[in-house]
Amino acid sequence: MFVIDLFFDIVLYSLGIFLLLNCCYLLFFSLAGHKKVKPLQELLKKDRRFCILIPAYQENEVILETSKAALNHQYAGTFDVFVIADGLLPETIATLQNTGVGVIEVAFEKSTKGKALAAALNALPENTYDIAAILDVDNIMGADFLQEVNKAFGAGYKVVQAHRTAKNLDSTFAFLDACNEEINNHIYRKGHFAVGMSSALIGSGMAFGFTYLKELLNNIGETVGEDKELDFRIAKNQDKICYLDKVYVYDEKIENAKVFTQQRTRWIAAQLEFMKKYAGEGVTQFLKFGNYEFFNKVAQAFLVPRMLLIGVLGLLFLASLVLPFGPAPAFWGVLLLLLGAALFIALPGRFYKNPKLWKAFIQVPYAIFCMAKALFQVNKAKKSFLSTPHKVKAVSTEVHV
Repeated sequence: MFVIDLFFDIVLYSLGIFLLLNCCYLLFFSLAGHKKVKPLQELLKKDRRFCILIPAYQENEVILETSKAALNHQYAGTFDVFVIADGLLPETIATLQNTGVGVIEVAFEKSTKGKALAAALNALPENTYDIAAILDVDNIMGADFLQEVNKAFGAGYKVVQAHRTAKNLDSTFAFLDACNEEINNHIYRKGHFAVGMSSALIGSGMAFGFTYLKELLNNIGETVGEDKELDFRIAKNQDKICYLDKVYVYDEKIENAKVFTQQRTRWIAAQLEFMKKYAGEGVTQFLKFGNYEFFNKVAQAFLVPRMLLIGVLGLLFLASLVLPFGPAPAFWGVLLLLLGAALFIALPGRFYKNPKLWKAFIQVPYAIFCMAKALFQVNKAKKSFLSTPHKVKAVSTEVHV
């Protein structure tokens, strides 16, 4: 009996230390996100040439609205809009071409965003563009997006991530998803950039030096998390990713649990992929080259997704009330408080004024269940491209930036 108790003590205390590190990591960067960042110093002022790349996988309706909005964007320099058409209807392609959008058609046995972007860059002429900006099929650029990205490149950055924010808050799940993205923005982008580290990429609303992106996408493979792979490659090169907190790209938020689960399945699959792929190299990069950015990216891959973390800590707290081994209930209670503090500090103040916040809290247990379900479906993401379906939506008047 003593041996059994000792075994479970070791397991639960080890788990407790791991989850404590999770909570402390989130809290540190949540607090850091409130640190003021010095304005960028534009060293080389010129209007760089942009190509805007919009991968579109079987999204015939939304892409027409997105590309039209992109064409109407105001920028002092020159830019072209290209849709990477994967499975679009012939009439959609013809309509796009008639409006002045460049169309690059691609077809793969297994579609991925990374392969589509690599194919598009190889199809475009050399030395025509300075910067490649990437949008998702549902994204709308906010005012001065290209102008501000251009300034960041003038300050010496080779990679820029803008502030992706909600286009719609028309359901409780969409509001919950919007809260989640803003917390991510605060912790993984604003918080990291504020302490002199790289922002994390988010998959869209990002821009790269044209030739640099071609290099980064070389042999990208069939990963379901091309943005995370780019994160690791940039960190290995020890290049800094700039975060523009006041420069917005509007993104459609998930409206229902089914789509939420599908999207999170893809995200968890990507996280597990990079945890296995780069764990050993993260230690080597840190000890041999002092590359703390790469090590930090690996550390992020080991963090428990926040919804699951809430659920796990809640279960462990309840279990500790009856189990005779492991940390006391107070320990798990403190971890829940640390996690709650990190999330509440990271959430922008405007969300607290919205009455939908309290309805979103009620959806949290269901979201935790969806995350648990997604965890057991990760093999689906490896076998097929789990794209997120979109609808045509205007930017909501509730979205205040």
